[in-house]
Amino acid sequence: MIHHIPAVSLTPRPAEKGPPMSGAAKLGRATRRLLTAFLGALTGVTAVAVPARADVGEVTEYPITTAAGTLPAGITAGPDGALWFAASGVGRIGRITVDGRLTDFPTSSPASLPFAITAGPDRALWFTEGNANRIGRITTAGHLTEFPVPTADSFPAGIAAGADGALWFTEESGNRIGRITTAGHITEYPVPAPSASPCSIAAGADGALWFTELTGARIGRIDRTGRITEFPLPGGSGFPEAIVSGPGGMWFTASDANAVARIDHAGRVTRFPLPDPDSGPSGIALGPDGRVWYADQAGRVGRVGAKGTITTFPVKEGADRVPFRITAGPGRGMWFTELFGNAVGHLRTLPR
Repeated sequence: MIHHIPAVSLTPRPAEKGPPMSGAAKLGRATRRLLTAFLGALTGVTAVAVPARADVGEVTEYPITTAAGTLPAGITAGPDGALWFAASGVGRIGRITVDGRLTDFPTSSPASLPFAITAGPDRALWFTEGNANRIGRITTAGHLTEFPVPTADSFPAGIAAGADGALWFTEESGNRIGRITTAGHITEYPVPAPSASPCSIAAGADGALWFTELTGARIGRIDRTGRITEFPLPGGSGFPEAIVSGPGGMWFTASDANAVARIDHAGRVTRFPLPDPDSGPSGIALGPDGRVWYADQAGRVGRVGAKGTITTFPVKEGADRVPFRITAGPGRGMWFTELFGNAVGHLRTLPR
């Protein structure tokens, strides 16, 4: 389904001072309940294929057969040519090959709640553990190391590799941005806005890290020295969640505004409204085709063209399966997790 929707350019307004937002704590609790309360026995045996379309290849879903109720969250391409994902519901890190073979590795606790995961500069995978308040590192052979975050109950959420050779992460409850070296040394930087709930983080083309403030309705930027700049989002762009570097700046999902948006390095925001009123844009990634792709919790995978053209691809029974995070992977593919579907999906992109 292809929709031509005009972009909406917006100008940031100055940050407003005020008391801490009461919604931050509520949303944080709701997020944790969502990821820890689901204990259903969803299982599968074989991959389920959806017919190919003219503008994409075949869509395939691989049920996670290693455990039930895994709640797969973050996903990333690994240095070994496989995809790695955070099985948040069972405290494990999963690995899936391009032909659907699954392996998983336990963290220190089934309740650690691994959430985001990224490939590090040391050819290992690095991930956040919200409930355990740790940053985890796992080699492609499955060797696990965990590093406690200094601030208690900080709930590390997003993580990304920086241009400085370190890993940078958000602390949703701690209201901080953390930096961890590959040797495990952690430095923390407070976010100026109170109760901002920093969520996802990504490296930008400018050498800085950019992050979303889930309840602060801001996009933040932190440079290598730890200096933070915050850009308040114009009205209607609330609850920015996932973020990625793409054409013209940083792209992010804004579920409260039913949109995907872009912020340039000067702080100017352009919003691309989604065509379906029930959309819940969540994860976002840059595809091998140069376009921005997003996971829609309402049961779709979406693509944004260079001129803002939105194309959506329904996931079979997707509204019940909840496409959640997405990443580019081997073979010109986009890979996504199904939070409640206990599965990993694959969609092959085609050349322009």
